[in-house]
Amino acid sequence: TVLAFAGLTADARVLINKVRLEAQSYRLTMEDAPSADYLARYLARIQQKYTQQGGVRPFGIATLVAGVNDDDKGLKPYLYQTDPAGTHSRWKAQVIGGRNSKSLREFLEKQYQDLTEEDLTEQKCIRLAVQALLEVVDSGAKTMQLCVVRQGGG
Repeated sequence: TVLAFAGLTADARVLINKVRLEAQSYRLTMEDAPSADYLARYLARIQQKYTQQGGVRPFGIATLVAGVNDDDKGLKPYLYQTDPAGTHSRWKAQVIGGRNSKSLREFLEKQYQDLTEEDLTEQKCIRLAVQALLEVVDSGAKTMQLCVVRQGGG
């Protein structure tokens, strides 16, 4: 499972430490790694708690949690988003942070709608992500970093 964030780095460090601790506790208790869905729900619960609890301020980050979950159809990749209000949702493609996130999301939605299930190979998904980033990144591909989530962490 991979977590990416946009927002205040100090807030992200606090939340990441809480999520790491919960993942370790889950692994010790259940003898299995937690799913991306479980971690996204846990993260959203913490974020939501901090929006209503007195004496603390809300966390100033949005996150993307990606992982491979084992459901009734076998192993499938999943992507979840959480926001500072504590909501979480599952996406096929998503963008967080930055001034151009809305236009990038629209670009991904349009491109994704044009693809069939057979078209969704790893290489085509990487190409789509790079195309979306090149739409808004001024410095070109020199400063880009991509992460591919695979079963078994390979």
